[in-house]
Amino acid sequence: MVDPELLERITARRAEPDELEEQLAKQLTEVRAERDELAVAERVLERMTGQLTEEHASAAPMPGQVGGRKVMLVPYREPGVEEDSLSWDYQRVIAAVRQAAGPVMAREIGEVVGVDVSVRSKLGPLRSKPVGLVDRGRLRKLPDGRFTTRL
Repeated sequence: MVDPELLERITARRAEPDELEEQLAKQLTEVRAERDELAVAERVLERMTGQLTEEHASAAPMPGQVGGRKVMLVPYREPGVEEDSLSWDYQRVIAAVRQAAGPVMAREIGEVVGVDVSVRSKLGPLRSKPVGLVDRGRLRKLPDGRFTTRL
């Protein structure tokens, strides 16, 4: 004859591995779902990185021609690209900003580089130079419109 107490203990003990198996199956399902989501995220990231690389390549400014040579008037600020690669008028603008005691307006830059700032038609082209230098990462434009060197 089978001892009922012993049978009860065996049944209870059998229920423990069954519960554990159920928990592990649930965790395995969750892990597989997360792995699939990460694989999708990785593919999306690779695709977006490729698209951004293509966009940056197509948006890169085309160099102009000076004296039959291809040159970029204001090259991007990068390691190995020094200020002496800029045209002399851009070099003078950077020098004027550096000489100033603090941030300067385009009018003040014009006074330093020798532009007649009383003539509005001469101030417009002058303003485009520091803005071009800002776009290429060589100067910084403050919210109030003044220019300063990059840190």
